[in-house]
Amino acid sequence: MLAPSSANTSVTPKPVTTKTETLASSGGVAEARLIEIYRLIGRSDTRPALRLAEILVRDYPHFALAQLVYADLLSARIRPPNNVGKVPAPQRQANAAALADLRAESAARLKALKERPPAGFVPAEFVQLSGANKHAIAVDASRSRLYLFENQPSGMKLVDDYYISVGKLGVEKQTEGDQRTPLGVYFITSQLDPKSLTKFYGSGALPINYPNMLDLRRGKTGSGIWLHGTPPDQFSRPPLASDGCVVMANPDLERVIKTVAIRSTPVVIASQITWVALSQTRKSSGPFESRLAAWRKAKSSGNLAELNSFYATGLSINGKTMAGLLPELTRELAKNRGRELELKDLSLLHWQDKEETMVVTFGEVAAGQRTGTTKRQYWQHRSGQWTIFYEGVI
Repeated sequence: MLAPSSANTSVTPKPVTTKTETLASSGGVAEARLIEIYRLIGRSDTRPALRLAEILVRDYPHFALAQLVYADLLSARIRPPNNVGKVPAPQRQANAAALADLRAESAARLKALKERPPAGFVPAEFVQLSGANKHAIAVDASRSRLYLFENQPSGMKLVDDYYISVGKLGVEKQTEGDQRTPLGVYFITSQLDPKSLTKFYGSGALPINYPNMLDLRRGKTGSGIWLHGTPPDQFSRPPLASDGCVVMANPDLERVIKTVAIRSTPVVIASQITWVALSQTRKSSGPFESRLAAWRKAKSSGNLAELNSFYATGLSINGKTMAGLLPELTRELAKNRGRELELKDLSLLHWQDKEETMVVTFGEVAAGQRTGTTKRQYWQHRSGQWTIFYEGVI
């Protein structure tokens, strides 16, 4: 737990920077109120801090971290504390694990709320989002933070952010039951009514499509990765606390649920988000976009041999190799009869780890038609060339 005197310290790592006084703009209302209490403690304004803490724990009685700060402030009326969460030795020993969790939560909240992304910056993964993507989510595991973006006419804009918990053993999920949160580009697939769930999941759940096609190609296993809430008697959980899901306080989750759309909302989960200026998101995507345009031209021409060159060797889509897919692709080309294809509502999401991947979603519409098929492709960059290793209708 951070000492009260450090609560007003300005931290300005690159590329994020802002002052503590701006924290009230955060989406987590209860959290913003807690940070204001920290700020007052840092200024030695313990009386107004105590008053605000008393109101906060009254409004959120299960907010354990707020209760701990409130207890500290009550104790400070007798003796000044030298550390938030400073309790007598017997109680400290009996509740060592719980106190360690609260200290970790406090540190994560303060770190993320001081190290703010600069105005007009977005995650590097958001290369291009279409008008069909009204919102997008980015999770930064290193900061225990979920960032909610709105796709405005001028581009993506950060509108809210929230404290979250991830897997007990961290991130980079590999197998079923490994208690890790997956990393990658995902989409919200559904919304689960809290009435259909146990109280453990709180205000509901938003499942994501883990394992995605890249995960499956790499042999990753597991399922049931959700964004979900907390039990009624628990406001929040420690930074590393779930079996792999992303966990939010119920008021925060409720706000997200009311905001995002099912199926069209991307969720990027990263160890640490790389922030780039909105104007720079497509700076390095030119070679890929040229390759995508060449694929569209090849498919429009109906040249099956040329089109085949865009698909990865060893391609397997829904259990079919390229040879197995050729009859279906041939029928599709014949149906288009060489008409020009348009890619409408095009979105490009970039993922970089040991390999470079582009997740592409678009509506494929032939000239003269008003509607088409919505597809998603996964492209991978290998040996200096982009090729498709998955293509499917969504």
